[in-house]
Amino acid sequence: MYWNDDTNKKAGYTVPDDVVDIAFRIACPTLPLDHAHSLSSALLQVLPWLEEEAYAGIHLIHGAASGNGWFRPEDTENELLHLSKRTRMRLRVPRERLQDVQALSGQSLDIEGHPLEVGKSEVSLLSSLPTLFSRYVITREELDETQFLQAVAGQLEALDIPCRKMLGGITHMMKFPDGALFTRSLMVADLEPEQSVRLQQVGLGEGRTIGCGLFLPHKGITPVKGPEDK
Repeated sequence: MYWNDDTNKKAGYTVPDDVVDIAFRIACPTLPLDHAHSLSSALLQVLPWLEEEAYAGIHLIHGAASGNGWFRPEDTENELLHLSKRTRMRLRVPRERLQDVQALSGQSLDIEGHPLEVGKSEVSLLSSLPTLFSRYVITREELDETQFLQAVAGQLEALDIPCRKMLGGITHMMKFPDGALFTRSLMVADLEPEQSVRLQQVGLGEGRTIGCGLFLPHKGITPVKGPEDK
């Protein structure tokens, strides 16, 4: 954990609309647990410009981590992710690309043999909340949490974002045809509104089209598995 209480809050900030999130209703009963490669590949076939847009990103799809006695499976080889009707597929795009990405509605994507029917969409501005959470930040497996946070602090400082409070979390190995990527979840707290929006816009590190380095708002800096899609 990294903690620094020196802060000076600013008021009156208006969230810009130059980068937005778009959430699609989907009809998709099941998906592979590790679907970063297959989801990214399917979307890039339809929207190849996603890879070229600096502020574009693909959020991986998540159901509930736990609830009513049910826990999200972790065996990527033998278990599937079961999705509810409330689950959404979310993309982060520059506003000028909204019309292009909204063309996904009505299409069907093949995610490793799992059909994903794309429905209507809703657009939302990024959040100005002071705490952000990323499920997957690409890092090196040999780094412990302290070393990981030190590396993150340097990246944030390069974005002119002071490092006040950070918390490293769950590690995860993503599998790809050309090898695996090691990731760790990250919570960054006590951000000014403009800093929060900037971090959501630019992300952290590589892998935006495979769900890495993308941040979502969270209510506080408490250990969690991640904010759930609803």
